[in-house]
Amino acid sequence: MNDNQLCELLVDGITQLGLRVTASQLKQLVAYKDILLRWNKVYSLTAITNPRDLIIQHLLDGLSLVAHIPADARVLDVGSGMGVPGVILAIVLSDVQITVLDSNNKKSTFLQQVKIELGLNNLNVVCKRVESYTPDKLFTVITSRAFADLALFIQLTEHLLAENGCYLAMKAERGLSEMKEISGFECSQIELKVPYLDAKRFLIEMKRA
Repeated sequence: MNDNQLCELLVDGITQLGLRVTASQLKQLVAYKDILLRWNKVYSLTAITNPRDLIIQHLLDGLSLVAHIPADARVLDVGSGMGVPGVILAIVLSDVQITVLDSNNKKSTFLQQVKIELGLNNLNVVCKRVESYTPDKLFTVITSRAFADLALFIQLTEHLLAENGCYLAMKAERGLSEMKEISGFECSQIELKVPYLDAKRFLIEMKRA
């Protein structure tokens, strides 16, 4: 696919998700894809190297979370890696403060470069182990994609969750069984409809009981 076709694929996926983005935000999403492909040659940030697959499995997958983020949220993306969903949320939700956290120096360097190149003033990059992170303010939404099983996710991050905050964990279908291991939290599952993706994706919402 050429660049125009890839952009059309992204725009169509955004439309299917019921989202609206500005021309500037679309340009940032495309630029993020290009930076990721460029850095991936050296840093091996993702096993996906085909631009079409990257748009579907990373950009559109990350965009599927946007509608579930409250307007006044303070969001932490744990184990952000290459920045999904954190960077994507920062692009589309420009009024929301997003923190991306990863203990890997190379990945954090990449995330900092994305912040600079895309001019994401609402994005905060933290290179630390999550259990030793102490922010100035707690987070109302803590999210992750393929960071850890749900019980360990809560165990490592509960000190970062605001009193009335919630977890939004992005999971594949096999992650649904992990809800059985959770105590002290009310869990609900939401199926995410990711355009062009054959595999099922779910959002596990967890709030203190």
